[in-house]
Amino acid sequence: MNTTQTSNTPSALDGITVLDLTRVLSGPYCTMMLADMGARVIKVEQPGKGDDTRGWGPPFQNGESAYFLSINRNKESVTLNLKHPEGRRVLDALIERSDVLVENFRPGTLDKMGLGYTSLSKQRPDLVYCSISGFGQTGPRRREPGYDAVMQGEGGLMSITGSNDGPGYRLGVAIADIVSGMFSAYGIAIALLARHRTGRGQFVDVGMLDAVTALLTYQAGIYFATETAPARLGNRHPTIAPYETLEAADGDLVVAVGNDQLWQTFCGVLQLETLADDDRFKTNKDRVSAHDELRPLLVERLKTRPAAEWLSKLKEAGVPCGGVRDLDELFNDPQIIERAMVVALDHPAAGLIRQLGVPIKLGDTPGAVRTPPPLLGEHTETVLRELGLSMEEVEHLRQSGAV
Repeated sequence: MNTTQTSNTPSALDGITVLDLTRVLSGPYCTMMLADMGARVIKVEQPGKGDDTRGWGPPFQNGESAYFLSINRNKESVTLNLKHPEGRRVLDALIERSDVLVENFRPGTLDKMGLGYTSLSKQRPDLVYCSISGFGQTGPRRREPGYDAVMQGEGGLMSITGSNDGPGYRLGVAIADIVSGMFSAYGIAIALLARHRTGRGQFVDVGMLDAVTALLTYQAGIYFATETAPARLGNRHPTIAPYETLEAADGDLVVAVGNDQLWQTFCGVLQLETLADDDRFKTNKDRVSAHDELRPLLVERLKTRPAAEWLSKLKEAGVPCGGVRDLDELFNDPQIIERAMVVALDHPAAGLIRQLGVPIKLGDTPGAVRTPPPLLGEHTETVLRELGLSMEEVEHLRQSGAV
């Protein structure tokens, strides 16, 4: 396991300051991505409460939510009461010093406070302003709240996830939130690149329903081509066969036989050459059409040996395959360890914690996991002093409830 990653090489977003007004998952995931790549992220939280996820659990590590810890590293926490006049003045000063503002309130909420893009862009035309919401800033559903499970249902994902004779399932992670955060970070990076050329910032509008819809790719293509909604198929692929989970003697394995040459090789490993020559299964199109006939023949053979034995033979032959692993197996994989996808950090309250590593490996301006997720308000004093406030003024703001 790797410890905190440090480097003397500048990261890609060094010098960029992000004012983070988000909470829960979509926004914090976005700002974590930016922070990993070197941006300074100042996370603004409600005094005494903080991000909702600070209270989500169990599990907790010495009182710190495992959920919150998973998506807030490399950030600074400042507590501010945005409804307090003096808290608002501090926020205005932070906006003046920021390159990017990210928020995930319901559309119109910050406009009422004079903090919407239209207002702020007049005083800061170079500001990149990103809004993440359930349905985006326009359209008849713009004011509806957005939650991950709802978006997985509304966005069609549940209709294509699960067995064909059972109910739809949500994915085991909050994919609607996560992909919305990823698209937001992507949009912000593009807007910063455009600003470098034009000197102007812009508004980045990301709706969770749009983000989930964008994931549908070939499933949407199937619908557009046929005008028929794709059905749930369990673990099989709608246009490739065999490309699914199959049972061996002691458990499941996944095979991805993506072309006809791989099919011939696959059959050779299983010693099922008669299937390779069978006209019913000659081409991928044939195998998809005859899937219900093909699958039992493969399972019958695979069940004669343990999954590990088949996986070894298939990998040696070059057939894409893998096990169905739990997280204990995943995080002890030498490949994951070598790629620094598990990083250890010392947290001031939780103690030694583990974090997922940075999945994007840049050669010249790498990202890194540098600092642990912050305690609530951990950096309030430091940031206020940077704004020119004296210790007496900082204490006054605390006593007044502004911070």
